[in-house]
Amino acid sequence: MAGKAVELKPATQNLLDQVNALYPQGSVFLDFTGDQVGYVRHDQARQTSLAGGLVITLTDLTNPDYTASHELLHLLMLLRGFPQIFFQLSLGDDQLDEQMMIMATDLYNVAMHQVIVAEQREHGLIDEQTEQQYLAGIHATLTDEQTGDDDERTLRLLTLLDAIVFFGDHLDQVRADLTTRYPVALAAAEQLHADVFAKAPESPFALRRQVVKLFNAFDAQMQAWGLPALHNAEYTTLSPALSERQLRLKVKQVFEIFHSEMKNREHKSESYVGFRRNDHQNSFVLDAEVEWSPEKFVRLYDMPVQDFLDQNSIPYIVRK
Repeated sequence: MAGKAVELKPATQNLLDQVNALYPQGSVFLDFTGDQVGYVRHDQARQTSLAGGLVITLTDLTNPDYTASHELLHLLMLLRGFPQIFFQLSLGDDQLDEQMMIMATDLYNVAMHQVIVAEQREHGLIDEQTEQQYLAGIHATLTDEQTGDDDERTLRLLTLLDAIVFFGDHLDQVRADLTTRYPVALAAAEQLHADVFAKAPESPFALRRQVVKLFNAFDAQMQAWGLPALHNAEYTTLSPALSERQLRLKVKQVFEIFHSEMKNREHKSESYVGFRRNDHQNSFVLDAEVEWSPEKFVRLYDMPVQDFLDQNSIPYIVRK
């Protein structure tokens, strides 16, 4: 690929090889461009699909091994069957939809980062210098808290929750700095982390459960601050995780399907949303452009879950 020549550590190159061994639609390439701003953030890379492959472009070269391995591990987790999120609904306002998708993705990524950061640390891709670059990235993202409410509380909470996952056992090394600059947000982020991530996820299913829990806990904090809830349980589709037994059950035993007030994001038509009965999380969206008569819904509810999901091309995870 065109771009700057960058020599990666063997651990990063090995991750690229693992991704390419699993990637089903050609090859995955790394491309390097940009300068070195002196900090790392997760907006320093972008993915572009091309005929025959996928290009991951690093737009900053402060720490190419950290940034490249981070992107590759996200991709590797999806290829290995971890839960995915999709945005199939619209609130009717493109700008609001964009904000909702960014925040939902950030929350989802915080949960994913538990696995990703652990892998990076295990392979020596996060060291003391990386931690200082990450801390500098926080300072480049956030302003210090001031007395009284401001419009940056949501961003601070998201950023610091991710920081707690990143630093892990090393958080005490930066706690004084974060407490001085962001005392309210850090306290809320630490409580959220304790409530949702008390135990590291041991499987894709456990991680999915944490994503659902985080969506709800984050909304509770927003409301405690007098801010609007995000309602990701309804807005964001999260691929369901089902056991072999659940796949053999009837649809009506596992899901509830409701007409949505939101429109289908692609077709701008009415939609039906399928919620898991056990956690009330949006698991799939059906386009109401298709004729859904009462009789068809009766037949749908009586179908085996796996037949229904496969016939409607709905992604799902099989619990081992």
